[in-house]
Amino acid sequence: MAKDGTARGGPRPGTGPKRKALTDKINDGATAMVIDLPEPSSFEGADMPPVKDYLKAKQKNGKDLCAAEVYEETWRWLKARGCDRLVSTQLIEQYAMSVSRWIQCEECISDYGFLAKHPTTGNAIASPYVSMSQTYMKQVNQIWYQIYQIVRENCSVEWRGATPQDDVMERLLRTRKGMG
Repeated sequence: MAKDGTARGGPRPGTGPKRKALTDKINDGATAMVIDLPEPSSFEGADMPPVKDYLKAKQKNGKDLCAAEVYEETWRWLKARGCDRLVSTQLIEQYAMSVSRWIQCEECISDYGFLAKHPTTGNAIASPYVSMSQTYMKQVNQIWYQIYQIVRENCSVEWRGATPQDDVMERLLRTRKGMG
């Protein structure tokens, strides 16, 4: 405590040992804290929350937005690992929308190329879709890391195989071929 009464110093955020995955903790012999929750009243629920309309909106170019598919695929992946209730639906929606916007930008780059015409001078400039694509891809990765961290810390079963993030490029390639 400083003379003026403010707390300074101390451990910096993000320092210290990195957090281990729950499966690693269990394999090392640590016990997992299990909370026994009371049985819920009789509820009727859906397997997956309904997909919002803006994730299914028709686009200006007439193509469908693939955000609903990404949302459903990510939800099923989380459900299979028992982490569907730990990740907010808003985070999944943000991920799905960012993936679909990234795919849109990549399709525009394929259609129009890497160069564009400057609106006033008419000279060649870098296509704005390239920087938008990079921004969306960065956003996709950041949101995915948040989702994956929740799964990593809370999934008690080790898994192998593809994740929805692995399928992003596959989805892009399918849309280019006209298959998706």
